[in-house]
Amino acid sequence: MSDGHSTDEEPADGTASGDDARSEAADREFDYRGWTLVVALFVSIVVIPGIIYLYPRVGPSFGLTFYDTYLALPMIPAVVLGILAVWATTRP
Repeated sequence: MSDGHSTDEEPADGTASGDDARSEAADREFDYRGWTLVVALFVSIVVIPGIIYLYPRVGPSFGLTFYDTYLALPMIPAVVLGILAVWATTRP
């Protein structure tokens, strides 16, 4: 007969048991994946716009027109940031 206090069940008040709380805290740890994402955000928000602002002739040196420069250069960090976000949120 069960007394209602099985170790496999979650407590009635909705709190996690000690082992679950530790494993959940480990899942939320800010490790190298988080720092990689922070660096990518910094590059996407500060570095690339700074290059576009300070050196408007960077695009034409690669064969891009003025308008292509303002479309293509911001697309690079957007794609990289999207890929990194998926990589950073998946756990092996």
